[in-house]
Amino acid sequence: MSFSSETKNELARITPEKKCCTIAEIAAFIRFAGHLGLAGSGKFRISMTTPNNAVVRHYRSLIQSYFNVDTSIGIGRGETFGPSNLYTIIIGPENNSEMILREAGILIVREGMNTLSDGIYDGLLRTKCCRKAYLRGAFLGAGTISSPDKGYHLEITTSSETTARDLRRLINTFDDITPKITPRKRGYGIYLKARDQIADTLAIMGASQQYFEFQDVMMRKDLMNQAHRAENLDNANIDKALRAAEEQVEWIRKIEAKRGLASLSAKLREVAELRLEHPDAGLEELGQLLDPPLTKSGVNGRLRRLGEIAKGL
Repeated sequence: MSFSSETKNELARITPEKKCCTIAEIAAFIRFAGHLGLAGSGKFRISMTTPNNAVVRHYRSLIQSYFNVDTSIGIGRGETFGPSNLYTIIIGPENNSEMILREAGILIVREGMNTLSDGIYDGLLRTKCCRKAYLRGAFLGAGTISSPDKGYHLEITTSSETTARDLRRLINTFDDITPKITPRKRGYGIYLKARDQIADTLAIMGASQQYFEFQDVMMRKDLMNQAHRAENLDNANIDKALRAAEEQVEWIRKIEAKRGLASLSAKLREVAELRLEHPDAGLEELGQLLDPPLTKSGVNGRLRRLGEIAKGL
């Protein structure tokens, strides 16, 4: 099962404690997963579609509990290959679909006429808990989240630019979460790519188990990256040391060819001969081979002096 499906399964187990949060979540699901059709005489038929069985059970229960109406469930096939059922909650005029649309802020009266609104009704978002519930409903209706093992991306899609802007404004009410909007083939996507913001969004919606799983993957990836950086740094230091040793050997060979190592002082000659005998040894190892032993900085000083002599020849 995908990380996105597991997240929705966890969120579908949450039952809002307050009525205001319940209607906010239902309204979001209708707005982001619903379609309206005419059922004759100006009446409406609401259809809410999802491929997730746990989500359809969750909203059927919420709607029946809150509005005390019956709903029917339709099962169809998705557009993708393989087993992909689509579940549809259907509410017709006989089950007060118009009243439900009004409470959800989708059907409003304007100049004495029923009008379908565009965007999110502010009356549903008065408290922070209601905004959390609405965000949860929007994600369950039209959201996806990538597995953190593969990348960081959370997105909720909608066909309405106004709704996209309203949802972005809603999410912005939570500290340090700044979603962006991008055009999609069938509407607009409100998305997050910053991993900390995605983790915070999981916590805000109430997906605590998935939040900790997300954090665990982030931690493992950070440790792996640190290990890779340390390994790369070690390799770079080794390469640098080998290049320096090669250059030191060239200096000593030049001195040997031009004037002979016997022309050097006893201390410099000892270091020069050791470097020729041990071209791959580090400075600390060379220092231990000297009699008496010399510190790493002491060996480096003598080799640097050999370099100055070679450059002067």
